[in-house]
Amino acid sequence: MGYNIVYGLPLLHHTEANMPTKPLRPCKRIGCRELTRNGYCDEHKTEGAASTRRRGASGAYRHLYQSGSYRRGRVMFLAEHPFCATCARAERTTIATELDHIIPHKGDADLFFDTSNWQGLCKRCHDRKTASGDGGFGNRPSPHLKKF
Repeated sequence: MGYNIVYGLPLLHHTEANMPTKPLRPCKRIGCRELTRNGYCDEHKTEGAASTRRRGASGAYRHLYQSGSYRRGRVMFLAEHPFCATCARAERTTIATELDHIIPHKGDADLFFDTSNWQGLCKRCHDRKTASGDGGFGNRPSPHLKKF
């Protein structure tokens, strides 16, 4: 058996039989008091998988948002269109901080990079549009997408 040079303690070699286990924690389902080591208890395990699938959908498009051509195009577009399009229609002047796709691209690269499908929105208007129309924030997509 070897010893730790600094502390003089025996070195433990973990095998599958003596591997330390994760501590038990309450299930992530609100109101469930079942203890588990894997986030959700056996009864609610399918809910955890469903939420992971929902989060994965938006992650599928992440590479488009991280591309250099999109980042440069976004900066240029917002510089040329500095005010929120929705607020402007309501005769308010608000700085646009978000680049919105008027028609949701759903991963279509041609639609994603089509600048005629872009509009500048303030954070408030963008969040409202995404939540109500695009099916964002866990909501179902609106059957008739509002064109902001």
